[in-house]
Amino acid sequence: MSDLVIVAFPDEATAFALRAELVTLQKEYLIEMEDVVIVTREPDGDVKLHQAMNLTTAGAAGGTFWGALVGLLFLNPLIGAAVGAGAGALAGKLSDIGINDDFMKSVGASLDKGGAAVCVLIRKMTADKVLDRLGSFKAKGRVVQTSLSKDAEGALKGLLEQMAPLHQSSDQLGGGKG
Repeated sequence: MSDLVIVAFPDEATAFALRAELVTLQKEYLIEMEDVVIVTREPDGDVKLHQAMNLTTAGAAGGTFWGALVGLLFLNPLIGAAVGAGAGALAGKLSDIGINDDFMKSVGASLDKGGAAVCVLIRKMTADKVLDRLGSFKAKGRVVQTSLSKDAEGALKGLLEQMAPLHQSSDQLGGGKG
């Protein structure tokens, strides 16, 4: 079973820096993530999701390959590639793996304007080493929601949160055990 962790920051730059660090940790096999998405709330109030992988683009690329291959069998690779790209793009757009987009948009709507949140679905991790590596984010964020154990959640909050909440309490955002 995977654990969901959502951490809010007062600015986008810190959220993108955390995602970059998590990707580095994954390359070093200290964490295994199913999904990592940054949710931003623009100054005008619009909520945007920044997926780590664009499923539509990935689907189109895969569809183009398979369509061209099938097209070669029927001596018309261009039509096969075009049909495959369209079908792959549609399949990618309709696929929703990982964290539910509507849920993340509701989290984004609760952020302060100009703020951002990192939503991570963790398959497994070496918690002590990951927390040590996230030291540069000390007192910069606020844990909005987790499904971690109480001990792990407490350690994460101890690292990321300041003594006083940044803007809103996690209770106002539906925080707590997810």
